Amino acid sequence: MSWQSRALVGVMRLYGYRRKKVVSGYYGVRKALERAGQRLRPAPDVRWTPVDAGGVPGEWVTVPGVDATRAVLYLHGGGYVGGSAMSHRNITGELSRATRTRVLAIDYRLAPEHLFPAAIDDAVAAYTWLLGQGIPATRLAIGGDSAGGGLTMATLLALRERGLPNPAAAVCLSPWVDLEGLGGTITTHAHLDPMLVPAGIGVCARHYAGERGDLRNPLISPIHAEPAALGALPPLLVQVGGYEVLLDDAVRLVDRVRAAGGQAELEVWERMIHVWQIFRFLPEARRAIERLGGFIRRHMDQAG
Repeated sequence: MSWQSRALVGVMRLYGYRRKKVVSGYYGVRKALERAGQRLRPAPDVRWTPVDAGGVPGEWVTVPGVDATRAVLYLHGGGYVGGSAMSHRNITGELSRATRTRVLAIDYRLAPEHLFPAAIDDAVAAYTWLLGQGIPATRLAIGGDSAGGGLTMATLLALRERGLPNPAAAVCLSPWVDLEGLGGTITTHAHLDPMLVPAGIGVCARHYAGERGDLRNPLISPIHAEPAALGALPPLLVQVGGYEVLLDDAVRLVDRVRAAGGQAELEVWERMIHVWQIFRFLPEARRAIERLGGFIRRHMDQAG
C-alpha cells in the first residue's frame, strides 16, 4: 500500500467522509460525488465532448491518438442515485488512455426520480446507438464502477434478452451486484472501508428498486442471474479492494460466472478501498486502470 493511499484513507476516516454522504440521503450522495468530480480534475490532455447517445445524454471522453473505430461504454457509480459523466472523468479519461479508444460516458437516469429499469434502458439505448454508429460489437466494451459495475452486468443480461450481440469484453470496478446486501464483508469490513456505510447501501437499493421492487430480480441484483446467462457473458475482469464492504459481491460474482462456464478474472487489491481507481494520484489507481486497459485491448484484438 503506497504512502499516498495510506494518507488518503486516514484523511477520509478522520473526517467521516462516508457518513456525511449518508446523512442527507440520496441528495448527500449526489452532492458529494459532484463535489469530488470538481476537485478530482482529469489530466490536462483529457477532452470531453457532449453527445446525444440515442436519446441518452453523455460525453465522449478522449486523449490524443485514440482509435475512433473502437469504443468503451462507461457506466458511472453512485448507488443509482448519484454520480455523472462529469464526476467520473478521472476514471474515464485514464481509461481512454489505457485502452487507446474513445470512452462514451452516459448520464443515465437516476433514482428515486427514475426507478428500475430506467438506468438499464438508458444503457441499452446507448449501446444500441454505438452499434448504429457503425462500431461492431467486437470493437466495443462495457464497464462501470460500484452501482455502475452492477449496471454493467445488468446491461449485459438485458442485451442477451433483447438478442443484441455481446461486446468484446466487460470490466467491473468494485461492482455492487447484490442489492440485498447479503455478502459477509458488508458487516465484517464495515470498519475498514471509509467510502461506504452498510445502512446507506440498503437505502440506495430501495431508492432504485422501489419499495415493492424485488431485490432478487437478476436485472436488479445480477448475482442472481441464471447460470445460462452468466455463462454467456463476454470475457469479464473484476477489480475490488481488500478493504471493501463489497468484496464478497465481487468474489461471488466471479465464482458464479466461472461455475457457469464463463470467462472471468478477479483481482483483489490488498488494502484498497471502494473504487480507488477514481483517485488518479494513487499509484495503485494508475496500475489498476492500466490493467483494465490491457484486458480490453487484448479481447478487442482477439474478437476482431
